[in-house]
Amino acid sequence: MRAFRIAYDGRPFYGFQRQPSVPTVEDSIFDALRSLGVLDEDARKPTGYAAAGRTDAGVSALAQTVAFDCPEWCTPRAMNAELPESVRAWAAADVGERFHATHDAARRAYVYDLYAPEADESKAQAAADALTGEHDFHNLTPDDTGTVRDVTVSVEADGEFLVLSVAAGGFPYNLVRRLASIVHSVATGDRPLADIETVLGPEPVPGPEGVPTAPAEPLVLERVVYPGVTFERDPEAVESAAGVFEKRRRDGLIRTRVAGRIRHGIEGDSER
Repeated sequence: MRAFRIAYDGRPFYGFQRQPSVPTVEDSIFDALRSLGVLDEDARKPTGYAAAGRTDAGVSALAQTVAFDCPEWCTPRAMNAELPESVRAWAAADVGERFHATHDAARRAYVYDLYAPEADESKAQAAADALTGEHDFHNLTPDDTGTVRDVTVSVEADGEFLVLSVAAGGFPYNLVRRLASIVHSVATGDRPLADIETVLGPEPVPGPEGVPTAPAEPLVLERVVYPGVTFERDPEAVESAAGVFEKRRRDGLIRTRVAGRIRHGIEGDSER
């Protein structure tokens, strides 16, 4: 049994978990393992397979973790030879035969980059503090069970962004993105801080008073903690993954510059 750290750009995918007829990260992993001969053509998934979490469509990851039975030669660099460029394995750990990537995760941490140039950092921090601790988050998820969670929320300013970090043992559906939404609303003055007390209260908060789900793209699964498990980086795989995401970073900067040039041209020159 071996566990792998997987990084991916979630934008091309309809989420992590495989679905019929649409591309998912999990399908990419299984296709790679079939190409390597680790997974039989008619098998649904590898023996012992489990994943740390099921990220939504558009959500990215640094440390998604999958584990399954595989031969010793099945390394991150071997997997990357068959994975699409947007999905990279970069570290691995040998684990016990009873290891379960979902159930054995003690802590999961997400980061959300909130574009909020007009945000008040002190208000954002007050919102994060109010959301931290054990609460029933039933108004911030469509789930009917598992809504009581002990969550740590922190925020810091980074230029025009607020970087929201959220950690817990596990998360109900959409919780992190709705936490991002309510922190953004308080930080920009669209909601009073007192609204958080109402949202965390026992009564349902319906209609326009409810908290919308923030967009998926700025969310990254940053860390998954397994006590007693040490992941070893594969130098060749790390280099490959770093190169892929550096190229995507540059491409993003280019797109930003082009979009800004067009915007400024439209605003500043009516004769064009």
